[in-house]
Amino acid sequence: METKFCTETGSTGCKWNNRTGIWRDIWYRFRKNRLAVFGLFLVASLVLLALLAPYITVYDPYEQLIWTEGKGVQLQPPGAGHWFGTDVFGRDVFSRVIFGARISLQIGIISTVISLIIGITMGAIAGYFGGIADDIISWLINVTFAFPFLLFVLVLVVYLPPSLLVIYAAIGLVNWVDIARVVRGQVLSVKGKEYVEAAVALGENDMRVILKYVLPNAIAPVIVQATLGIGNIIMLESALSFLGFGVQPPEPSWGAMINAGRPFLIAGKWWWSVFPGIGIMVMVLGFNLVGDGLRDALDPRQ
Repeated sequence: METKFCTETGSTGCKWNNRTGIWRDIWYRFRKNRLAVFGLFLVASLVLLALLAPYITVYDPYEQLIWTEGKGVQLQPPGAGHWFGTDVFGRDVFSRVIFGARISLQIGIISTVISLIIGITMGAIAGYFGGIADDIISWLINVTFAFPFLLFVLVLVVYLPPSLLVIYAAIGLVNWVDIARVVRGQVLSVKGKEYVEAAVALGENDMRVILKYVLPNAIAPVIVQATLGIGNIIMLESALSFLGFGVQPPEPSWGAMINAGRPFLIAGKWWWSVFPGIGIMVMVLGFNLVGDGLRDALDPRQ
């Protein structure tokens, strides 16, 4: 069954058009943006590598080869045996970079989902109901914005037992404010439309009006914000791990690998830090290009 949406109102209420054509036009505009397509290729490639990590890596990312192959395997430069070299423990850097992509994507996507749930709920309530609910939520948004983002997450992570679940929750609980602000603004502009007023006049309850008429017509900027937000979350997780408050060893984390390899850069052992840094750069660049492409493709003025 094809989904339909309300585009305009008439004497008999909403006139419904087919959404299939809209999404086809959006995809067509997105494909015309070469940078956006390149970003999608980068993201898709990294997701595929992360999913296939156990099948494309020869070495276990946790295996310290110094115990089986001796100290000669320490800090080997990139070569045929170890494409990205090895670290001071003899672990294969390529395997750790690939498995690190898994962790970064998990944190980026799950934290974004948590942020979306909180942000869309808060923004929709504030924008639709207004009044004291809007005042309280807007005050909460302003208070959250007043704190340095990284410092706020650090406080949550430091005082809670270290785990991936804590990182998901900590980042998600402070990253919702941008989404809530965008949703609030969109809901304020949509709730005054004729088709929303017609639904209210016909006796639809508030929850149904919000879910069926308001949010579907206000969701495009949220999609863009969420896509761009994934790149920011990956950067934040890498910063936390670099400082020692993110993913804990021996889990392969790009930020922790950069920090661990930093003292060896001056000795010319660059690969331990450089390859995880390239991974962060490529992943964040990919999501940012996709987000920019979606912003252009979803722009109604186009």
